[in-house]
Amino acid sequence: MSKNKEIEAQTLKIPKVILITAKLLEVISTKLVTKFAAKLFTRPIKHKIPKREFHMDKKSIQEIVFVPSINKEIVVYHYGKSEKKILLVHGWSGRGTQLVKIADELLNLGYSTISFDAPAHGKSKGTSSIMVEFIASILEMEKQYGPFEFAIGHSLGGMAILNAIREKLKVRKVVLIGSGDIIQDIIDDFIKKLELKPEIGIKLREHFEKKYGVEMNYYSASNAAKEVLIPVLIIHDENDVDVNVKAAYNIKENLKISELMITKNLGHRKILGNNEVIQSIVTFIKDLKTNT
Repeated sequence: MSKNKEIEAQTLKIPKVILITAKLLEVISTKLVTKFAAKLFTRPIKHKIPKREFHMDKKSIQEIVFVPSINKEIVVYHYGKSEKKILLVHGWSGRGTQLVKIADELLNLGYSTISFDAPAHGKSKGTSSIMVEFIASILEMEKQYGPFEFAIGHSLGGMAILNAIREKLKVRKVVLIGSGDIIQDIIDDFIKKLELKPEIGIKLREHFEKKYGVEMNYYSASNAAKEVLIPVLIIHDENDVDVNVKAAYNIKENLKISELMITKNLGHRKILGNNEVIQSIVTFIKDLKTNT
């Protein structure tokens, strides 16, 4: 399999039956297809834990934690025994053990990690979630397990960390891996995968804004980045087919202190286990010049 084909295979495919249903609803009613798209947009896919994550799952202390602000429970993983803790946040359809290779290296450095299955992800109950619930979960982690030295987030997890910092999460540095950026871009990409007309993307954004009472652009990573004053390492693959690399450049433009690492041929998920990526994270964390 070629590198490009291998990277494309990492992206989540939408079943044909869903595509056909979406097309039929689009013909019948804009309102109906918007509601259908909203339901799909907020429903992550739960994946089985792969073998490479078994040891983290087995060795972690796991607890069920209630998050009052969203009235939901999440499963929390405390990996390692050090009092120096680093927060790890998975992305959409991810799980708390997904950043296992990074976690293992952090334990070797003398840290422990706190991670969690966001609502409707991994072992946590539920069938739907949205980024505001990731943010709420992060803030609850700080209350119950903090303080954290650093925070590392993948994809939506990276976006959620930047937003949580704006809401007073305290960490010394942040690492973003394959982070998304503009909410409308994420919605438009989702609508494109559903093979619907672009205007449905606008309707979907308006649906969420009406439901949550806030403009969706408020949660865009580059918007939140404007209020982040600590050092941030941005890592993104130029061949990422899930989140275009332009997100990394846009986020960097809006940060006060940042470093950018662009990789090749790793895609959106393999990047999490790449040795060069992990060593760059280690160097960034250990660099006393940028430690605040």
